[in-house]
Amino acid sequence: MKPGFPCLLGLLGLLHSAVMSVWGVTTTFPSFPPPDSFPTSDFSSGSPTDSAWSASSSKSQSFSNFTGNRDDRGVCQCSVILPDNTFPVLRVERLEITAQTISKKFETELSKVKEYVQLISKYEEKLLNLTVRVSIMEKDSISYTELDFELIKMEVKEMEKLIKRLKVGFSGSTVIIDQLELEIRNMTLLVEQLETLDKNNVLAIRRQVLALKNRLKECEASKVESTPPPPAPGSCAHGGVANISKPIIVQLNWLGFSYKYGAWGRDYSPQDPGNGLYWVAPLDTDGRTLRYYRLYNTKDDLLLYTNARQNQISYGQGSGTVVYKNNMYVNWYNSQNMAKINLTTNKVDLSQTLPNAAYNNRFSYANVGWQDMDFAVDENGLWVIYATEASTGNIVISKLNDTTLAVLNTWHTKQYKPSVTNTFMVCGVLYATRTLNTRIEEIFYYYDTNTGKEGKLNIVMQKMQETVQSINYHPFEQKLFVYNDGYLLNYDLVFRQIPQ
Repeated sequence: MKPGFPCLLGLLGLLHSAVMSVWGVTTTFPSFPPPDSFPTSDFSSGSPTDSAWSASSSKSQSFSNFTGNRDDRGVCQCSVILPDNTFPVLRVERLEITAQTISKKFETELSKVKEYVQLISKYEEKLLNLTVRVSIMEKDSISYTELDFELIKMEVKEMEKLIKRLKVGFSGSTVIIDQLELEIRNMTLLVEQLETLDKNNVLAIRRQVLALKNRLKECEASKVESTPPPPAPGSCAHGGVANISKPIIVQLNWLGFSYKYGAWGRDYSPQDPGNGLYWVAPLDTDGRTLRYYRLYNTKDDLLLYTNARQNQISYGQGSGTVVYKNNMYVNWYNSQNMAKINLTTNKVDLSQTLPNAAYNNRFSYANVGWQDMDFAVDENGLWVIYATEASTGNIVISKLNDTTLAVLNTWHTKQYKPSVTNTFMVCGVLYATRTLNTRIEEIFYYYDTNTGKEGKLNIVMQKMQETVQSINYHPFEQKLFVYNDGYLLNYDLVFRQIPQ
């Protein structure tokens, strides 16, 4: 064997090992025993073996340059470094690391998916159980779940609302209603106790609730049956005002929303009670001066702003205007005088001083200025409500002769006029209102000129806007005509029946 052949074999072994491990290494191979004729100087001599070594080396240049030698013990050693352009070792290494990372992530996500599948299966079972329970509850009237208690609570709350409405609208004895209210409260406490202690008595509670419902229905039916029929138009065969309807918006005054102060109503004449003109008298924006008013033959004309007669006067003062027997009655501007204006001619037929009456905003109503004299009409005729210095601001009621404006009779009350928001007369009884909030008035006081008695009331009166400027009563229609911040409202009155 030639001296360079063992090294060549060692070199090939190194190349094979390097390719297999994809790594540059230095490896020691077992030496081949050289022949006695293999001198150590053959590596540097120019013998034919050198040319063979060179040829062999040139074939390996595609891998890399390499060197080889023998150590003292005669072992042949060679070193090889593989170039990256021949085999991308580093890239393969990075690829392997990336593949391992992706494999770990995939295994993690796969385990999560398995957990989700298990959870979904559990929720499917729960949903199926819930569906079965709801189905049973729908078919069976007896169940013992928290839902039953919630339904019972809702029913009890509805009964509480109904009992409150009954208390407001019931005109007779409230002993039965008070007893029902107490039982409903006890029922509420019982439901709360059973909900925390024993949920197996739902059926018994339902029976009690059903019994209470039936009793409430009977009570409500008896209330409807006991509502007295309205008295004949223009009649006083009743026991006074017992209740009032919700407001009905008729129209906005023809001058618009800015004209918040004024009055409106319908002419009343005992000789022709059902055919009076409708009139609207808004004040100027100063809330004091009355200069223009309009007349309408029908309510349809009023609603459509058609066929109106518009007149001008110089001047009325405040919102205490009424119309009676085709005449308008007003407090004359800046004076203590009452004026009677003929609607046919639009002329002042009569002006008369109201004795001792305070005027020019001395004792006007609360929230409404310049209404020192408030004229009113009822079944008995023409009235004026005012105050005097002698009465220290308390309301004074005077019955007037509508032809001469002479005071026929006078009554003094104990109610301070500036503490009320407005008044109206029905069958000789004065009713006064006050503000509870921006949407509710209350008819809280009355004075009966027929008996001289006065007292307190509690009749809730809803309103559309904050301030009520005037209230007029029409005896034939038994309605209130209210001027509410520029809006024209109607209310129906409910009267108390006279005991037989």
